[in-house]
Amino acid sequence: MDTHYDVIVVGGSFAGLSAAMQLARARRRVLVLDGAKPRNRFAPHSHGFLGQDGKAPAAIVGEARTQLAAYPTARIVAGEATAAQRADDRFVVTHGDGHTASADRLILATGLRDELPPLPGLAECWGVSVLHCPYCHGYEVADKQLGVLATHALSIHQAMLVPDWGPTTWFTQGIVVPTSDEAALLARRNVRVEPAPVVEVLGDAPNLTGLRLADDRVIRIDALFVGPRTHMASPLAEQLGCAFDEGPMGPVIRVDDLKQTSVPGVFAAGDASTMWSNATFASAAGVAAGVSAHRSLIFGL
Repeated sequence: MDTHYDVIVVGGSFAGLSAAMQLARARRRVLVLDGAKPRNRFAPHSHGFLGQDGKAPAAIVGEARTQLAAYPTARIVAGEATAAQRADDRFVVTHGDGHTASADRLILATGLRDELPPLPGLAECWGVSVLHCPYCHGYEVADKQLGVLATHALSIHQAMLVPDWGPTTWFTQGIVVPTSDEAALLARRNVRVEPAPVVEVLGDAPNLTGLRLADDRVIRIDALFVGPRTHMASPLAEQLGCAFDEGPMGPVIRVDDLKQTSVPGVFAAGDASTMWSNATFASAAGVAAGVSAHRSLIFGL
């Protein structure tokens, strides 16, 4: 027979642990199911997170887990949640080797999975010299030769941002042709525009030294910013019937200002439910989801 909780939180990284902390401090029985595959596991350090700048993501999560575990009504279980469904007035979640648990409320902090461009050598550098967010990692590669690899139309905005950290080349990959106004702004930002496609990432992974182009030229690049396509890291939101919004990089779970999804009793936080992804946003959204889930137990949905 399954164990019943007030709230089950699926996902044990920044968003999920922040949500669970609010519930534990409200003395509610909360279960965190942690599949231990956070999106940021490829990055050696986390930056821009107030009070945690420069720490390894795993160290931040480890400290948070220790703090959460000190609350007697909180429980953390290792194992991926594989299924979730509504059963009468509760939610039932299957995890691990077929174990189940139920709760009155459910918080999905399930994260995203990045789909990188299929370039030889790129995946091996992901998180170290091939990067996603200049606000998270730009300072550490400042004044080096920087590149932006187009994967979608909005990459032009990233190309305009990155010069604040260093000399920048924008590789259009034949995906984006700038308008005259965009070309003028790129010129004012001293962005070099390279239309020849990148075909290979060069270097001793995880450090890159350059990019080989289709015409066989090699451009020196020390760090490359890429906006990967994203996918849900978990099928639970779809299983539960949650509505999605189409973001610029992929779908995100639709939530309101209280982090309530389209399914009553199901809340979502973190990268899976926002188009603005970093550690601080994830943690803040987790706090909001935890507080909202607690209030819903008292005041109803």
